[in-house]
Amino acid sequence: MPLVRIDLSAARPLAARRAIADGVHRALVDVIGIPAGDRFQIVTPHGPEELLFDPDYLDVARRDVVYVQITLVAGRPRELKLDLYRRIAANLTDAGVRPEDVFVTLVENALDNWSVGNGRAQLVDLGAVAGARLEP
Repeated sequence: MPLVRIDLSAARPLAARRAIADGVHRALVDVIGIPAGDRFQIVTPHGPEELLFDPDYLDVARRDVVYVQITLVAGRPRELKLDLYRRIAANLTDAGVRPEDVFVTLVENALDNWSVGNGRAQLVDLGAVAGARLEP
């Protein structure tokens, strides 16, 4: 059950924002294997002075960064994460975002760090999540 935060320019039209959110979700379904209905996203548009970035850091030529922060349960192998980054960049290209402008971070935590309603830790009851190798 990932929680996705997408921060982007307010100059991007609403349809483009939705296409970006759809592209991130599609990557999570296709690569991580989350259920299609497991969609929790926060899309926040920002003015030009609110998104600061180095236009050439690590030799990547950025112009209009789209920040994607995904909080998810720990346990996915490195290869799966690397594939997720590639898939998000490819999907966002279809939404009009240059691959150079896709900035993704993963924030990992444990099953007991989630309550998705009713004050319960539902993921603890499930005991597993898509794509993760959990330690006993």
